[in-house]
Amino acid sequence: MNIVLVSDAWTPQVNGVVTTLRTVSNQLEVLGHSVYVVSPDQFKTIPCPTYPEIRLALNPGKKISDLMASLRPSAVHIATEGPLGIAARSYCIKQRIPFTTSFHTRFPEYIEARTRIPSQWTYPLVRWFHGAASRTMVATDTLVSELSGRGFSNVVRWSRGVDTDLFHPRSKDFLQFPRPIFLYVGRVSVEKNIKSFLNLNLKGTKLVVGDGPDLRKLKSEYPEVKFVGAKFGEELAHHYAASDVFVFPSKTDTFGLVLLEAMASGIPVAAYPVPGPNDVVGNSGAGILSDNLEQAAVDCLKIDPQICRDHALKFSWEACSKLFLSHLEPIH
Repeated sequence: MNIVLVSDAWTPQVNGVVTTLRTVSNQLEVLGHSVYVVSPDQFKTIPCPTYPEIRLALNPGKKISDLMASLRPSAVHIATEGPLGIAARSYCIKQRIPFTTSFHTRFPEYIEARTRIPSQWTYPLVRWFHGAASRTMVATDTLVSELSGRGFSNVVRWSRGVDTDLFHPRSKDFLQFPRPIFLYVGRVSVEKNIKSFLNLNLKGTKLVVGDGPDLRKLKSEYPEVKFVGAKFGEELAHHYAASDVFVFPSKTDTFGLVLLEAMASGIPVAAYPVPGPNDVVGNSGAGILSDNLEQAAVDCLKIDPQICRDHALKFSWEACSKLFLSHLEPIH
């Protein structure tokens, strides 16, 4: 199958959406399919307001049309609701080409967190975007139910995976901070609700791995917290494995790949009982979900690391990729 994947989120961005799309693309090629990614680096771009590290394609319509016509795809998947996604959606509708989409990010909630524009004003726009798709793929059963309840049609579940060869239990000696070490990995920004973690009264060390628009401000406000910036590959894996508890304060993530990476590393998860953690951790015993995040983090210290590892092993990228493939709508 000749698959065209359109995404406004791509390298050098570092987030769960990019990780998912890159890994699935690689897996599909291993399975014998061709994947062409349409991404912002192929266009003139401008910085995203409040997120200058994210580049948005400028007037991509003509080039998208030319690309689509030359690529002659056998399936089109539009992964994001940005300028590229909107342009690809418009082309497909005009040419009567079926396509699928995926709902990776709660943009209405993110916009509300950063601008105070109510999410109920922006959800109709997101519903409009996905409404023309043959299927809209989402990461969890909870999100299937939630979006269906908001009037989204043809919503299907598309789970995620984790690289258990990279993320696995390792020596704790990699980090020399006072223990226990409570770890956060992710974007350092307001919509991740990171202050709920930074404000916890926890003995030991709070460690933040990641970059984002609020990093400089929060480093100044919380001098006792260890902010070490973004880490990748083996170095990131060592940070996970050398920590004691992974704290996930977000209430808006649709899945949370970092949850799987932590558990694969033998690290229990403390999180709020919201979509994402409810689906990924649930009642597995690999973490504690509670509105009292501080007590959950402390209680996680009693969890056997092997329980966490065993739960993460249930998630594979191969299964994720095959499920994605089954949801695509072939162009006849």
